[in-house]
Amino acid sequence: MDDAALQTELGALREQVASLQRENTLLRQKLDALARRFFGKKSEQLDAAQLELLMSGLADGSLELTQEEEEEPPAPRRLRTNTQRIRTPENLEVVREVIEPERVQQEPQHYKQIGQEVSRLIDYQPGKFFWRETVRPKYVRLEQRQLPPVVAAAPVRVADHCLAAPGLLAQLLVGKYCDHLPFYRQEKIFLQRHGVYLARQQMVQWTEQSVRLLSGIAQVLKEQLRGSPYVQVDETPVRYQDPELIGRCGQGYLWVGMVPGKVVVYEWHASRAARCLDSFLGEKFEGKLQCDGYSAYPAFVKDKVAVELIGCWAHARRGFFEAKEQAPKVAAWILKQIGLLYQWEEQLRQSRAGPRQRQALRASHSRMAVRRLHRALNRLQSGYLPQSLMGQAISYALNQWPTLERFLEHGQVEIDNNRVENAIRPTAIGKKNWLFFGSQEAGARSAVMYTLIENCRIHGVEPYTYLKDLLERLPTTTNQQVAQLTPLNWKKARQQLKLAA
Repeated sequence: MDDAALQTELGALREQVASLQRENTLLRQKLDALARRFFGKKSEQLDAAQLELLMSGLADGSLELTQEEEEEPPAPRRLRTNTQRIRTPENLEVVREVIEPERVQQEPQHYKQIGQEVSRLIDYQPGKFFWRETVRPKYVRLEQRQLPPVVAAAPVRVADHCLAAPGLLAQLLVGKYCDHLPFYRQEKIFLQRHGVYLARQQMVQWTEQSVRLLSGIAQVLKEQLRGSPYVQVDETPVRYQDPELIGRCGQGYLWVGMVPGKVVVYEWHASRAARCLDSFLGEKFEGKLQCDGYSAYPAFVKDKVAVELIGCWAHARRGFFEAKEQAPKVAAWILKQIGLLYQWEEQLRQSRAGPRQRQALRASHSRMAVRRLHRALNRLQSGYLPQSLMGQAISYALNQWPTLERFLEHGQVEIDNNRVENAIRPTAIGKKNWLFFGSQEAGARSAVMYTLIENCRIHGVEPYTYLKDLLERLPTTTNQQVAQLTPLNWKKARQQLKLAA
């Protein structure tokens, strides 16, 4: 073999080695990212000291930073933290126990009380079961005994022949959908701690009967969501038992829509396709839709001129956070720029700024940081392999850039859709306990209950009291009165009654 052939073969081998090294590096990065996702901390927070440590020794050729670009925003006002460890309502019942000295008990006539030592311990008594017995006396008219007896009408129940009172039904619903206790655990708790056996099949039947009444309120909240000009949307996977799939569960999704601070709605679908949004938001939805980069959202708004997509900076930031091990200095600089946007948003949140103030500050501060970051990402993109963590993060951000910068133009929208992601967290906790839905119908029932309970949380309503009152009133409530029973309207009505009293 001549020298030319050897050089050609040597060049091919070197190219193959370089290719294998690049593949090995990519696989190691993916393996490290997977290990951090499963075993590492879930928080994506980085304090200023960590960022400075990562950015130390930043190469001059990688990013050119001017003095203007390094300028920090004014420090946000620090919030006071409450150091009180126990808080109770003022009307909390006090059970008093008086302990007399033994000497005084033996000779009380020789002692006179001059004061007392008082100490308190907070205590708790578990709930209890009891039979709610309704007695309806029968009467007959003395002078007309031939007439039928007179008896009061029986109280209306949640369903015919239902043996559970509204209080028990509300406890079952709160235990399952708020405290994340599957029915088989509630069955054990009731039997072991109270000596009452309630079969889980019976609990499922009672839940189905209760949700049938409560679904009308969830539908009212859904109409409020559809009529809002600004909605945040996300979806989360949930497994469910499908009779057509033998030996394994199907994959379904809970779609979550939120108007921040006003209303949140859940809807169950066995699919993740764009057509689910037509059912969820309605084909005539108009307004601003904030979401992540999932392809179903652009498909949903493709032929809808009146719908505008708003991107999520939290999703864009997540990719760079995961890539900080591959390129720590560059990732730290990018995270610092995004951190500036969030610091300004925190200032606006603390000052309770309105849409005009938010839009003004974003125009004067955030827009400059967004443009600077865009220029940097365009310069950096060619320096990383497309399949590397940093390459994927840059590509995602640049592909989403038209939607990411739209928050600058609208003061009423948020910088991200973290609020709707926070609304998904209760379902994530629940999935670790009940693992899957028993059927598609169970998924639909769960969506109704999560809708009501999460709206209770938003508006500061205690869910047990709310559900118990609803289950007492709904059997005699007309369709026109259902809108008055949403958590917010229910809370306002209660407050008006207290003021009137």
